[in-house]
Amino acid sequence: MYAIIETGGKQYRVQEGDTLYIEKLPAGPDETVEVNKVLAVVKDDGIKAGNPLVEGAKVLLKVVRHGRGKKIIVFKYKSKKNYRRKQGHRQAFTQVTVEKIEA
Repeated sequence: MYAIIETGGKQYRVQEGDTLYIEKLPAGPDETVEVNKVLAVVKDDGIKAGNPLVEGAKVLLKVVRHGRGKKIIVFKYKSKKNYRRKQGHRQAFTQVTVEKIEA
């Protein structure tokens, strides 16, 4: 059984026991977060697709830790104009594990 959820503007395919890196959530470590934006649930007996969401379905996520990803370099320049801008960015994330899928 798996589900397709939406969080942080992105969609994820999750199963119970999976570990995900998602956009940062306002919850501390070892807290449980409930995601109600379930787009589809696939069981052994068939698929339940929402329009746009599956009613009554939710996914429980347990927060493992917060962190920041690898640094990426954003470099802008224009040739022959002496214009150069260098900027770094580290995206914040939350590592979660899927505890339960309720449909």
